[in-house]
Amino acid sequence: MYTPKRVITLGQFIIERQSDFPYAKGELSRLLRDIGIAAKMVNREVNKAGLVDILGDYGNTNVQGEEVKKLDVYANEQFISALSSGGETCAVASEENEEMVPINSEISKNAKYLVAMDPLDGSSNIDVNVSIGTIFSIYRRTTLSGPSNLSDFMQKGTEQVAAGYVIYGSSTMMVYTTGKGVNGFTLDPSIGEFCLSHPDMKIPKLGFIYSVNEGNYAHFPVGVKKFIKFCQEEDEKSKRPYSSRYIGSLVADFHRNLLKGGIYIYPATAKSPKGKLRLLYECNPLAFIVEQAGGKASDGFNRILDIQPTSLHQRTPLFIGSPDMVSKAEELMMRFSQVSTS
Repeated sequence: MYTPKRVITLGQFIIERQSDFPYAKGELSRLLRDIGIAAKMVNREVNKAGLVDILGDYGNTNVQGEEVKKLDVYANEQFISALSSGGETCAVASEENEEMVPINSEISKNAKYLVAMDPLDGSSNIDVNVSIGTIFSIYRRTTLSGPSNLSDFMQKGTEQVAAGYVIYGSSTMMVYTTGKGVNGFTLDPSIGEFCLSHPDMKIPKLGFIYSVNEGNYAHFPVGVKKFIKFCQEEDEKSKRPYSSRYIGSLVADFHRNLLKGGIYIYPATAKSPKGKLRLLYECNPLAFIVEQAGGKASDGFNRILDIQPTSLHQRTPLFIGSPDMVSKAEELMMRFSQVSTS
């Protein structure tokens, strides 16, 4: 007798996993659902971006000195609006805002959570129809009363209570963790719901893909150069050379490597000696996810989740992916750390 497969929506899954956060009393579940709703709204605009006046530059730059795209602004507004109206968030830190955004609504006065986010990662690819994404990280506030302040965000990545990303591609997926494994949900446009499609995601221990912008090779640390050469060497036993794959959207490169195995590297360079990616809302959430999936995340020498933040938009190098590959990259970084970059 045919038994139809049970379809589990994001909302159902969150409710069923409520016991994972006994301290939350439903607030975290509602917060995750708010993020899912905002993601669906952004996805709608991403899918019709070529048909409306939402592509191209907004006309100014963000705090990072990068051109702001119109869709960046829209995504930022939608996520902040959803988090404000949900009542579970007391403050938001976004790539698009120089300062933290306090949520001062009446329903949020007792909110326990903070959200750090990159509302639209890979926005330079918006105009050319390449996958882009949203990255988010959730913390509990550390101040006990009154308005939230910057000190609430100065927590190590080990203190995250949840983290995830949404990838807007050939299909739209939301992947998240609350420290109890990693699960992926694919948006079914026919019913407008994220449905569980990738339960208990695990990254392969050893991958065969390396992702790095080799256009910056001349300015990489010697350890990174040695690792790239290691990846390119022929060695039948270790199935080298590995494949080079670099999309230029962090979420897209990370998502592929999470499923297939591999390493993503954005190292320090002579031009960006502290790295380019942001610790709070890019590196920490993806590090939390990859560790929960059995992977590893490092700045080349230290675990990403152990780095103490000192500023909202702090940058860091990133080596993330299959544990054996990250460990090999760390080994070469340590070995050649005394050799200066070119």
